[in-house]
Amino acid sequence: MVNIKATYDLSKKVSWQGDPCAPQSYRWEGLNCSYPNSDQPRIISLNLAENKLTGTITPEISKLTNLIELDLSKNDLSGEIPAFFADMKLLKLINLSGNPGLNSTIPDSLQQRLDSKSLTLILSKTVTLKGKSKEVPIIAIVASVAGVFALLVILAIFFLVRKKNGESTKATEPPSVPTDIVNNETKPFNLSIITKERKFTYSEVLKMTKNFERVLGKGGFGTVYHGNLDDTQVAVKMLSHSSAQGYKEFKAEVELLSRVHHRHLVGLVGYCDDGDNLALIYEYMANGDLRENMSGKRGGNVLTWENRMHIAVEAAQGLEYLHNGCRPPMVHRDVKTTNILLNDRCGAKLADFGLSRSFPIDGESHVATVVAGTPGYLDPEYYRTNWLSEKSDVYSFGVVLLEIVTNQPVIDKSRERPHINEWVGFMLTKGDIKSIVDPKLMVDYDTNGAWKIVELALACVNPSSNRRPTMAHVVMELNECVALENARRQGNEEMHTRGFVDFSRSSASEFSPGAR
Repeated sequence: MVNIKATYDLSKKVSWQGDPCAPQSYRWEGLNCSYPNSDQPRIISLNLAENKLTGTITPEISKLTNLIELDLSKNDLSGEIPAFFADMKLLKLINLSGNPGLNSTIPDSLQQRLDSKSLTLILSKTVTLKGKSKEVPIIAIVASVAGVFALLVILAIFFLVRKKNGESTKATEPPSVPTDIVNNETKPFNLSIITKERKFTYSEVLKMTKNFERVLGKGGFGTVYHGNLDDTQVAVKMLSHSSAQGYKEFKAEVELLSRVHHRHLVGLVGYCDDGDNLALIYEYMANGDLRENMSGKRGGNVLTWENRMHIAVEAAQGLEYLHNGCRPPMVHRDVKTTNILLNDRCGAKLADFGLSRSFPIDGESHVATVVAGTPGYLDPEYYRTNWLSEKSDVYSFGVVLLEIVTNQPVIDKSRERPHINEWVGFMLTKGDIKSIVDPKLMVDYDTNGAWKIVELALACVNPSSNRRPTMAHVVMELNECVALENARRQGNEEMHTRGFVDFSRSSASEFSPGAR
């Protein structure tokens, strides 16, 4: 879908950000998705009618393997009708009418689908009425009169459903949200938060938390409590009156999470802005944060290497979305293991957006701002220059990767090298990956994957931001680490029998760390 968006320059579609299908209430305009209980959502219809599409029909559409209906009508598409439509086995209806530049020749393989009546194709035919040429839609299918009539009935139903869905989409489309952040630490008198998310009163918060009965955790913002809302579990984060964070961070997080939605970002259910009582209501993440899972505070179970690789790639995907999928792009500014939360299936989501900042869409790659973040995870270049960029998040994520591998504290003054970056580099000069990998894993991990992720992490924490990889590259490399571990678990020795190579700090600074 991202490639389709780029091909036809659909960047002006406000809703086309994040996951196309999730959350369900924020699916992209023009899409319908199926939501099977045991699988990821699948796109089943795509309506790009009247979107001023130009050029040929992109082959990226063929990758939507669950597509049932496709509407590309009333555009300015040209070229041939692609044969790949015939290979889309679930596709039942294609509407290409209203594209005068499109060649109406139907490929043989597609004609066979039409003859078998397993697919309906709507094209345009030019007719002359009172001396004027006019395009009218026709159904390109060889069938009996009765068969054509039945298909026309189905087509009428389709357009009625499409119209109804379009009205429903418009009704549920979130309003545009201003991205400016107030500079006052205290709540401005006349400032209101504009958001689609539900606003709760303080009494409703008391009711959902049973008077703050169960504490889930505490942080710089305040205390997080367990709650129930309409038989759904939620996490309620109350702003402490003594918190160093104020209304600025509260408003920033509400407005950010109101306009960005991604399966690896913690979802905002609602908020409370009732006098001096400020609260954020999130989806409930049953397994707490990554740090406490690494330390054994969640029952003592050790996260497997496979778990750790999936957590790393999912958190990276959430961060990559903030950098590249948002408009305007966002920098999180506080990436750390306590801000990576795990659901009941150990799926990872990035949380705590109170310090996040947006960038103007004018080509600027950085913005001047007061330094904020957590010691140990803070980009030294950002700290030195006050210039914030997405590479500051990359640095912090590199520290997180080292924690995932080593299960060591970020700063430990009892070590010969107190900071985890320096300690890992020092230990690896000996060329032994086992000296730094978490001993709780009992050597149950892919050695080549361990080398690869450590070198990737050290590339991320390079002192020079220009030499750090992008989050898109990080996601790609982590997916390869997942593949290496999957191959090991499936008994495929071919992918991890390559010999070891001496480690050097210079190799860790490259953008493409290789498997060892």
